[in-house]
Amino acid sequence: MPLLSQKEVLNLKLSCIKVPQLKILASELGISSSGKAAEIIKRIFERQSDEELINEFIKQKYTERIKERRAIISDEDLKRELMKVKTFSWGVVQGQLDQKIQAEYVRRFVRYDELLNNVKARLHDDVTNYVICTWYNHWTTVLIEEHISTHKRVIPTIKNIKGIDIFFDGQPFDLKVTYLPREYNPIDAISNPSDLAIWMYENQGAQRFGADNRLFVVLLDKENPERSWELKRGFALVFQKIDNLFDRPNCLRQLLLSTNRYMWQDPIVQDVRKAGEELAKQANYDLHTFFQNLRNNEKKRNYEVVSRLKEEVTFSKTPDVR
Repeated sequence: MPLLSQKEVLNLKLSCIKVPQLKILASELGISSSGKAAEIIKRIFERQSDEELINEFIKQKYTERIKERRAIISDEDLKRELMKVKTFSWGVVQGQLDQKIQAEYVRRFVRYDELLNNVKARLHDDVTNYVICTWYNHWTTVLIEEHISTHKRVIPTIKNIKGIDIFFDGQPFDLKVTYLPREYNPIDAISNPSDLAIWMYENQGAQRFGADNRLFVVLLDKENPERSWELKRGFALVFQKIDNLFDRPNCLRQLLLSTNRYMWQDPIVQDVRKAGEELAKQANYDLHTFFQNLRNNEKKRNYEVVSRLKEEVTFSKTPDVR
């Protein structure tokens, strides 16, 4: 993703605010809060509102969200709960639990008692391990993302939007906290992290595919890679490394070079971006107008628009260990 203009970034920031909160922001800026989100955002642009006031509003709402979470469980209590995890074995390939159930139980066994016996003997442990690993990853990521989002150079998002978790130095980033892939050489990852970032772009799964700016927080225990998962709850070390990176004066340039070096060389991606940027300018960066223009253009075309046929789902045996 190329560097976005201040106007483009402001539009993204406002789009990351939930409608009820957007109405509150509009009122605080002395702007009418009536109508849909796109209408409110358009009025904020027309008034040329102070972006710093908008940033402070977002930070305030994000801080309130952290306080709500801490009212349920404090940081220290959550960290203690995470320390109770003793092993980290998925039992099922991540995201393929349903496929495993279908392939190894539902479509395999024809006798009821045999099905129940196998579920009790094997599936119970697999599901338990899968849930524990997912729970551990979720809550460690929550604490890491909260720390990153409260950094002085970061503006968080307070509504999920695809491809954007934070704005760092005025540019959007998709935040990924992950482990070094098993097939990647640890020595190469340490000596040349930019190549690792490119590799992770090239090998991303279908659900995560995209050319968004990404900040990868990659965890690796050099002495024992199989125990890298424990580093994710080593919050003092993780927070220190993140702060050291974000405090660098040239951090934004390093991040953009790492995430964009491969994508900048792809002429197809460049053409798609150029066309998208031109359409966004025509719509004055208003999302409602943008999509309405697309619909209007589609009606003017003579080519046939078809719907994708539903494909027959087939299941294959999945490995038990990630």
